[in-house]
Formats: sequence, C-alpha cells, structure tokens
Amino acid sequence: MDGALVDDQNPTATWGRIQENLGVLGHFKERAKKGKARAEYLRELGEDLTSYYGYLQELTELFLTIFSPSECVEFMDANDKPRPVVIRTNTLKTRRKDLAQTLIKRGVHLEPMAAWSKVALKITESSVPVGATPEYLAGHYMLQSAASQCPVLALGPEPGERVLELAAAPGGKSSYCAQLMKNSGTLVCNDLKKERHKATVANLHRLGVSNAVVCCHDGRAFPGVMGGFDRVLLDAPCTGLGVISRDQSIKGTRTLEDVKKLAHLQKELILAAIDSVDDKKAGVVVYSTCSVAVLENEDVVQYALDKRNVKLVDAGLPFACDAFVRCGQKRYHPSMALARRFYPHTHNMDGFFVAKLQKLSPKDKQKKRKLDE
Repeated sequence: MDGALVDDQNPTATWGRIQENLGVLGHFKERAKKGKARAEYLRELGEDLTSYYGYLQELTELFLTIFSPSECVEFMDANDKPRPVVIRTNTLKTRRKDLAQTLIKRGVHLEPMAAWSKVALKITESSVPVGATPEYLAGHYMLQSAASQCPVLALGPEPGERVLELAAAPGGKSSYCAQLMKNSGTLVCNDLKKERHKATVANLHRLGVSNAVVCCHDGRAFPGVMGGFDRVLLDAPCTGLGVISRDQSIKGTRTLEDVKKLAHLQKELILAAIDSVDDKKAGVVVYSTCSVAVLENEDVVQYALDKRNVKLVDAGLPFACDAFVRCGQKRYHPSMALARRFYPHTHNMDGFFVAKLQKLSPKDKQKKRKLDE
C-alpha cells in the first residue's frame, strides 16, 4: 500500500493491525474475540488509522460515521494520491476537438474526461506547463477539476436567463455558467471578499465572458440587494474534507468545531440563495460543497427543506452516489437520495456534494403544508 506514512515506530505493524481489525469487523460473529465489543474494535481501528494516515483523531472518528470501516480505509488511501488534472474547454472561444488537437501538438497527452462531459479533457501527461500555454492565456480553457464542473451541469443555466453565483471567486463555475448561457442574459458573480475577486475578474476577462457583473456583498444579506433570479448556484464555503489530496494540511488542522461553524454559515447562505430566486417562477438553487461531512451537506439541505417552500429534484448526475437518506441516528427526507455524492476512492474525483432544489408553485406549497400538518 502506498498511503503516506506518518512518524510511527512500526508502520508495518500498524498496517497489520488495521487489516486484522478490518477482517474481524467484516465477519464479526465468526472472528470477534469472546467478550470484546464491536465498539472496541472500531476504537482500535480509529487509533491506528489516525496514526498511519496522520489525521486528527476527531476527523478519523467523523469519517468512520460516514463510511464503513473498509471504505474509510479506501477513502483515506485515495486522499494520499493526486486526482487527475482536468481542463474545461471554453466553448465561447473554441471547440474541444480543436483544442485537443492543438494541445497534442504541444506535447500534451490527453483524453476525453467522461461521457457525461462534452467539454472536459483529462491530462495524462504533459511536457509543457498546462497553466501557461498560449491557448490557456488566450482563454481557450480553464483548469477545473471534474467534480467542480458538476454543480454547473446540475444548475443547467440557459441563454437569456438571470443567474446568480452567491460565492463566485475565483470564477471557475461562473465562467462555465457564462459559456452555457452563450454570453447572453445576466450573470451576477458575488463574493464577500473583494480581494478574492481579482482572480474572478482576471478569469472572466481571459475567457471572454461578457454577460457578467461582479459584486461584493455578504451572501447572507444578498436577497436585500437584488433578487428575481431564474437560477442560483451556491458553492458554499466549507471544510474541504473532500479535497484532502490537494491540501494535506487539512488532516491536522480541520476540527469538528470547524465543521459545526461552517454548517451554521451554510444554513444561512442556503436560505439566502433560495430567497434570491424569483417567487413567480419555479426557480432553481444548486447547493454544493467540496466536503464529505454530513453536517455540511444533508443536514444543510434538510434545514432548507424544513424552512422554505422547496423540493429536491433530480440533479442529473447519474454516475454519482446517492446522498444519505439515513446516516447513523440521523434520518432525512426520502428525496435526499436525489442529491449526489462524489468520492475520491469511488470516482477518482474530488469529494463533492451536489443538491438541486426547486421553489414550489402555489399548488405545491399547499400540498406541502398539508403533508407537514
């Protein structure tokens, strides 16, 4: 196994105990020692995983509430391996076929990302810096992970619409929205921090986006600034527990308290996103994070279902895993299965969550009230 090892007097022995405990937990009745509870095996496994992979103990315990013991090991192991480099063709300036041919001539080895994307290319090897080619500088493509493109596909912005991205910097998803909108309609790119928008403006300019307005407001108060949007994308600030392969420091710095604090902010932001959608239309809100934590995902969406007249609809990403309808003692609305989860060990993509909400019509509101009663 090629997982990153931390300082441990005997990592081989630690890995041996991990495998032994996995074997027992997978066949508990047959292999467990008499009088030794399952919880004790899980505790030992958690301690060894913490030592072997270098996580805070509380993060290991959190992951063991989300994944089975064996899948938790697969998840942690995948976090020690890089995800593929992916670029998104900017169809405002070129076609994927033409871009691929040009990059191949420059010594870039690539292939189409997957059947679900008409614009993504996976870079398998390159003799030139992919982020500094003439084509990149001319705005023919954007470096953007496969998972990061999925919320925009779920949102499905169309030409002529009013679209808002509530936390837009550095503009990767906003620029994808613009190309699906064919540079028509109105795209509002909001972010709280003005300094973050330097990258947003630079990317939008490089990519030839001409239908965007950039602004800096607290997302929680955005409905008081403007509203009436057809679609709203909220890629919420999160712990990044799905992108550990990109930032190994998360292992030793993120805490359960961070998860709880961000979940509180996410709940405020998702209500603001819903309130920014046109009340007279069946407007759409897509909520996404790059975290695998239930508190930041299913909990937040359930909160929105409870507090606003919205329903979950199919996000249109069938290759992903269903979100949880139940997790431990938690129970969610049955429609939560329509939200999608992506995992590094399952899809070789960043850990991501995507949920698509739709505002209810007056008739649907009445039905929901009766069901709630």
